[in-house]
Amino acid sequence: MHVTAIIAAGGEGRRLGAGTPKQLLEVGGRTILERSVSAFVGHDRVDEVIVVLPAALVNAPEAWTKSTPPAVRIVAGGARRQDSVANAFDSVAADSDVVLVHDAARPFVSADLISRAIDAAAAHGAAIAALPVRDTVKRVESRGAASVIVSTIPRDTIYLAQTPQAFRREVLREAVALGRSGVDATDEAMLAERAGHAVHVVEGDPSNVKITTADDLDLARRGAGAAALARIGTGYDLHRLVDGRPLVIGGVTIPSEKGALGHSDADVVCHAVTDAVLGAAAAGNIGQRYPDTDAKWQGASSIELLRDSVRHIRASGFAVENVDVSVVLERPKIAPYLGDIQARVADALGVDPSRVSVKGKTNEGLDAIGRGEAIAAHAVALLRS
Repeated sequence: MHVTAIIAAGGEGRRLGAGTPKQLLEVGGRTILERSVSAFVGHDRVDEVIVVLPAALVNAPEAWTKSTPPAVRIVAGGARRQDSVANAFDSVAADSDVVLVHDAARPFVSADLISRAIDAAAAHGAAIAALPVRDTVKRVESRGAASVIVSTIPRDTIYLAQTPQAFRREVLREAVALGRSGVDATDEAMLAERAGHAVHVVEGDPSNVKITTADDLDLARRGAGAAALARIGTGYDLHRLVDGRPLVIGGVTIPSEKGALGHSDADVVCHAVTDAVLGAAAAGNIGQRYPDTDAKWQGASSIELLRDSVRHIRASGFAVENVDVSVVLERPKIAPYLGDIQARVADALGVDPSRVSVKGKTNEGLDAIGRGEAIAAHAVALLRS
């Protein structure tokens, strides 16, 4: 089943009163937009992510959107939320079976809630995350200067809508078409209802809050700060150098008489960083995830294995803060290539290159590395929750 996620971030967040668009404000060291998008990018059942941004931001998206697997596509928003979602729907892959719609202003959506929304849409056609109200609900009318209760509404019939909302592709197609015909709605579930589809409710999550006001932002920042957790991992890799193999370091092929011997492309930098990242998240190691006994990984690109590992730890709620790598190699000298290596590794990690340090060292002629028979790399990775 192919699943597409549309992240609605086309508004300007005027109610928040900030000079910066709401989705670009930071919560716990990450923008609201990055947190929301990462929840879907890191989900193992989501195949593509489409982000709707204001037209002014389309040509200057955040750097991490360009390097995050799966590919994040950017489209321009419209005048209304339903127009923005309609624009994104036009870019959904032809083979997509289920389409999720999520408000970027809900940056704490959980993987479990995403999964439940996908399952409900696949089974029923349309679904929405919602929470039952806990308080008694009164219907009130204004009478002059006073507000007067006119009835008490049975609270077991009242739910507070959240996102994600999820739809089989054909259901959302009809909802979008109805919206384009002139029908106004506050969300796609409402359009689906008006198109004649039953929308099922899946249990929402109290922590899946929407950031709308300055108070909401303050509470989110306090909560993210309290929950923030730093995790450190180390990685090490060593390979023999042999004739007839390319020398790949950090995704960059370096001219050399010898290359590293291994089941994959034997990229010691990517292997060491992968182990450091997985170790920091207590998510095993590279040998467990990509065993050399599996023909699937024969000749694999280690930079892609690193990307996959980053996606895995994101699904567990972690993001890379920075990485420091030391490459131990007698020859050739890698100084001319360090900038390229740094950029490739940063791209795979989904971070700015300034957060990646790569250094070249020799072993002063000692042991197998010093004799030019081997290459090694040491890595340290810092993750944040």
